[in-house]
Amino acid sequence: MLDELCERPLIEKTRNKIAFAGLTWEIDEFFGENAGWWWRRWNRPTRQAFEAPGWLEEGMTGDPRYFKYNLIRRPYTAW
Repeated sequence: MLDELCERPLIEKTRNKIAFAGLTWEIDEFFGENAGWWWRRWNRPTRQAFEAPGWLEEGMTGDPRYFKYNLIRRPYTAW
């Protein structure tokens, strides 16, 4: 039933949790038509300064290309 109800392509990902500098980072690795894209976020209880890991890039929050409904309509591999 879900095969008929779900929009395609499916958003396929694996979530990993990494502890770094007192924060827990959630790293999502995407597969399928969104392969090659990684998303990261962290749980930071306050606005305190933190040590950024070397692999941290500019934030993507608010960029509509990364909204889930847009990743279905125009997957990362089609950019």
